[in-house]
Amino acid sequence: MNLIDSKLYFNEVANQWDTMRQRFFSEAVREKAYCLANVKEGEIAADIGAGTGFITEGLIQKGLRVIAIDRSEEMLEQMKSKFGSGIEYLQGEAECLLIENNYVNYAMANMYLHHVEEPLVAIREMFRVLKPGGKLVITDLDEHNFNFLKTEHHDRWMGFKREDVKNWLYAAGLKNVIVDCAGGNCCATSDCGCDNANISIFVAYGEK
Repeated sequence: MNLIDSKLYFNEVANQWDTMRQRFFSEAVREKAYCLANVKEGEIAADIGAGTGFITEGLIQKGLRVIAIDRSEEMLEQMKSKFGSGIEYLQGEAECLLIENNYVNYAMANMYLHHVEEPLVAIREMFRVLKPGGKLVITDLDEHNFNFLKTEHHDRWMGFKREDVKNWLYAAGLKNVIVDCAGGNCCATSDCGCDNANISIFVAYGEK
């Protein structure tokens, strides 16, 4: 399964994503991320792999400025129809964010890392765009063996070992790293209805 397939998939499901997402994970996941980062009104956050704006929505409600990045044009169009012009929308890849160095206070990526080709490269990019003292928060899947997520949802990675994620954050240059339970599970059912995934979600945090 290649990156082109993944992009096509997300373009195709963009207009259904808000409904689909509600079955996968809850608002509790993003609240954990905001709490850990101690997000502050008026500061700038990058929502990386923004989809239709699950993370962005909560950040706006908390009074932050948001840069939303996604590789799917259709996902960004869905965001624009919901949130309008108050957000900066960028189409781009995890490994090459179109944001200047030391620019944002927070870099957040929800359920995105398991779609990128090289997680460490993506994390280094998030580190690059953070201001000194900035905070990175990743919420994603623990390691699992539900193959239908790879074939049907075009997941590149079958979740991650928390120790690997912790090592990647340190390798990228982050400090005060924490990898813990996000307090929720990701639930999905295969197209045939014969397999049900229930996967714990981790939250990874680090500071520049």
